[in-house]
Amino acid sequence: MFKLRIAPGLKLQKTDLVTGYLLLSEEVLRMSNETGIALEKRSVSVGSPYFSELIDAAQATSRHEIDRLFNTLQARKDEWVRLEISERLSILDEIRKDLFKVKARWVRAELEAKGIPAQTLGEAEEWGHLATVFRAVREVQHSLVQIQKWGRPKIPGAITTRINEQVVVPVFPRSLFDRFLFFGVSGEVRMEPGVTVDEVIEAQAAAYRDSARQGKVACVLAGGNASLLPVSDLLDRLFVKLQVVAVKLNPVNAHMGPILEQGFRALIDRGFLRFVYGGAEEGSYLCSHLAVEELHLTGSDKTYETIVFGSGPEGKRRKAERNPLLSKRFTGELGNVSPVIVVPGPWDQGDVKEQAKHLATWLVVNAGFACFYPRVIVNHKSWALRYALIDEIGRLLDGVPTREAYYPGARDRYKEYIAAHPEALQFGTATGGHLPWTVIADVDPETANDICFKREAFCGLCAETAIEAPSVARFLDRAVKFVNETLWGTLTATLIVHPKSLENPEINAAVEHAISELRYGTVSVNMWPYYSAYFMTAPWGAFPGHDEYNIQSGTGKTFNVLMLERPQKSVVRAPFKRLDPFTVGSRRPIEFTKKVAQFEADPSWWKLPGLIFTVLRS
Repeated sequence: MFKLRIAPGLKLQKTDLVTGYLLLSEEVLRMSNETGIALEKRSVSVGSPYFSELIDAAQATSRHEIDRLFNTLQARKDEWVRLEISERLSILDEIRKDLFKVKARWVRAELEAKGIPAQTLGEAEEWGHLATVFRAVREVQHSLVQIQKWGRPKIPGAITTRINEQVVVPVFPRSLFDRFLFFGVSGEVRMEPGVTVDEVIEAQAAAYRDSARQGKVACVLAGGNASLLPVSDLLDRLFVKLQVVAVKLNPVNAHMGPILEQGFRALIDRGFLRFVYGGAEEGSYLCSHLAVEELHLTGSDKTYETIVFGSGPEGKRRKAERNPLLSKRFTGELGNVSPVIVVPGPWDQGDVKEQAKHLATWLVVNAGFACFYPRVIVNHKSWALRYALIDEIGRLLDGVPTREAYYPGARDRYKEYIAAHPEALQFGTATGGHLPWTVIADVDPETANDICFKREAFCGLCAETAIEAPSVARFLDRAVKFVNETLWGTLTATLIVHPKSLENPEINAAVEHAISELRYGTVSVNMWPYYSAYFMTAPWGAFPGHDEYNIQSGTGKTFNVLMLERPQKSVVRAPFKRLDPFTVGSRRPIEFTKKVAQFEADPSWWKLPGLIFTVLRS
């Protein structure tokens, strides 16, 4: 049985998680009543953390050098628009080869920067990120080859129209390799209302057919938590939107700069790409630079608003008066309090263990520093296995070594959650700069302003809440209403549903209705939302409709190599149970993700047997 780390002054009489948690909750309520502290009424800062004020840049590009690099990009922007596809493909070939040369150095640099010991699940993660990078380059190549042949990337299936006339575009699997690697997984894109089938086809990759198109210089302010983010963002700007790019690396991952510069030498040497280093001061100079015509940010909504309106009281005044400082087109992917709705059904203990394994893995990857990790698990209050699921997640987390809390502000941010929820369940031995894995169970769904619902934790912490309903269908309706109206953000949501539940026509209809009604840019069924981004064919970004006055998870889409215009949401579905060698407790996760990276760099049928054999042995 695992141990619980309890806040000082609180005692737990039983080792059973569920019983012990309930006793602990009563003790917290008693202390709250005695001291007059109403924890549920704490003021909560909504949204993602504001990282800029916490990060110091170790190196910075001078303003003179920034001016010089923008002169180069301005001089090359029209050439980039006119460049023949054959030349683009040649550049991408060079990039793949150069990235392959730095792959071991890439992983070592990330392990060192994040404090991850070698030969752990953390190393497997970094090979997985590298696999995503190789796949991104290869999927862009695939699209360009198809544009060369047919004028647009090929849709991998028949475009259909739902009963409400919403157009649905199949986007995954795209190849036979995809079918082998992700057996039983499918992906589709639902277009914005009003978009017709003809408009989907006509608008696809339209930039490549516009002979009058003018070049643009874009500035990408890249996220600092994963090395794949600068790559996906720059590829999207260069090859989907046909813009030359200056990428400002976040100081947290600036150590990757020399490696990225070597990997993308083919673009840098031709004057189509530049990397910039520095902190908030350099970022501000870039955003206001006359040479920059469009901006994209992967980061915090606070950073986005500071760029648009300015900081402090002056920025708040400008926002209130709807008087922004910035008038340039500015897209962003800005985080989320990501829900996981667990649909009650005929689960057995094996099902509980299987799904707990996935949820625990999703929570610990990258020490929880990402926007698509489970932040609020939504259960049916009367479901018999609700506490068994929480218990099993906790048991698994207690066996996972804790991680260095490498992202700035994590420890102080974590303390805010523990102050609001001293009953939090903490797992693993956290010493030095580590934080424990943490689950805050039974958060009251009626407390709409709870920190767990309104702030993105951005560490290895998630909450659990429960909603009462007389039936599964009513539970789904209420769960969707709760996450749409209470949780902050619109980036991604997950449903976990047993296949036998889907055999019931009423429940199947309720699940389909939930997918339609969820106001999230990606809805994932029985699968970690990260894979939707990994595919590169399912556009990633917030649910459409936000503007700078209520930006939430952002605006615009990335990971869009099929070059679709006006996508509303991506929907990815996977089997309830599947072979997945990248989970807590897997025996060979590094061997698996290494082979995936090598496969994605240069896929072949000869590599598949070894990859499949590794999966079976894991």
